[in-house]
Amino acid sequence: MNQERLNRNQHPIAKRIIVRGILILDTPTCLGSGDADSPTDLALLRDSVSDCALLTGASITGALRNYLRECEHGYGAGEQNCDRATTLFGGTRRDPDGEKSPLIINDAISSKIPVIELRDGVAIESITGTAKKGQKYDLELLAAETEFQLGFELSVEKNLSQSKQQALINLLALALRGLEQGDISIGMKKRRGFGRCHVKNWQVWNFHLENHDDRMAWLNFEHWRTGLLPDRETYSSIATALGVSLENEKDERDRFLIHATFNLVGSLLIRSGQDSTGRAPDVVHLKSHLPDKSDSLPVLSGTSLAGVLRHRAERIVNTLGGSSTLVKELFGFVEGKEAKSSSLVVHEKVIENATELVQNRIAIDRFTGGAYHGALFDEQPIFGGSVCIELELRNPQDHQIGLLLLLLKDLWTSDLPVGGESSIGRGRLKGIKADLIWNRPQHPKQWKITQSNGNLQIEDGLDLSKSETLVKDDLEQFVKALLKELGKEV
Repeated sequence: MNQERLNRNQHPIAKRIIVRGILILDTPTCLGSGDADSPTDLALLRDSVSDCALLTGASITGALRNYLRECEHGYGAGEQNCDRATTLFGGTRRDPDGEKSPLIINDAISSKIPVIELRDGVAIESITGTAKKGQKYDLELLAAETEFQLGFELSVEKNLSQSKQQALINLLALALRGLEQGDISIGMKKRRGFGRCHVKNWQVWNFHLENHDDRMAWLNFEHWRTGLLPDRETYSSIATALGVSLENEKDERDRFLIHATFNLVGSLLIRSGQDSTGRAPDVVHLKSHLPDKSDSLPVLSGTSLAGVLRHRAERIVNTLGGSSTLVKELFGFVEGKEAKSSSLVVHEKVIENATELVQNRIAIDRFTGGAYHGALFDEQPIFGGSVCIELELRNPQDHQIGLLLLLLKDLWTSDLPVGGESSIGRGRLKGIKADLIWNRPQHPKQWKITQSNGNLQIEDGLDLSKSETLVKDDLEQFVKALLKELGKEV
């Protein structure tokens, strides 16, 4: 028995692979510290020595593990013994005899003291459309273009067969490719547009520990140094860096995507919570620092758009006499100890070619009809421009797609304003074109919608797996499925 236990605890290592990369944030990211004494409700996690932003190895591990599980089993599926996630990251908490992870993931520290964005948030009462009492909060975000230095080390055991050793390396490449292609988001509020990122450069070291020179090279390797080394070859593809092919790897994620382009009709104002220096209007539209841009640009935040869509979805369902459960399943909820994450991902997008103008306004005394004393204020909304709205529905059902299409229709026809001050005509959008893509395993489909000379054109869809044409009336079947779900006769 003792000999069996001893044999089990022996893990002779045949190979060690060190991978380093540079992670770049594409959108603002919330890496909360949980500090209750912070002046903001949610402060950023920082390195205690350098004061740079800190991305913990546990956070990176959770994101990579979740990505592997979703690719293999689909969204919402649990881990299974000996699947991809447990093979690379070790056994689950429910398995007391689970193996340890062969992959070491280091904490990542930003390359310099980061630029911080402050965002305000508030919960809205669905019935009155006003802010809920005591539900306003603020949080610190890492600005886009912040860089982190990633470090990984994979231990390949000697007792594994050659095919299993290669399979383990393939799993590492597959997980890191998710970071490389921007399929993995990090931090909080990932389903509201925060935390999108990608890796631009990789460096790889292979040490065959059965070889004396490689053993000494690994022992003398400067593990404490972070970042890429200037005298080492750099790769843009992790598959090329590790010498593997990922072309035939399966992806079981089921997603319905909407990429829709809108023009802004009139003005738009999403209040910014950031403090301005010097002379500035009382209210300024929300802006965000973006990669490759010298100035901050106006954005349509995912939190603001998701709130608008949820409120309209509740109105549609209530009008049809349905239950609020459908909306909760789509947008998520928190009720006491019970909670569910949103299955709808709403991305934050830049508003292109917009113009900023300052407007003077004054409040009116409703009793006298005259100007209200001391209520003169300035606003700086944006005018014109265009925005591409990107929505992603995970594990979609036909009736959920139908509700999403009705929301798209309301946005398209300027019936659903976004942002604040919709009562004075702000936030109206006009649809230009939209791509509807159903990325389901082995059976993807696609439709196109365009607006030309005042006429709405819906092109016949294409079944990408069979190269067959789908009639545009197929979109109506989703709306009929919604009516059936709500108990209405079709």
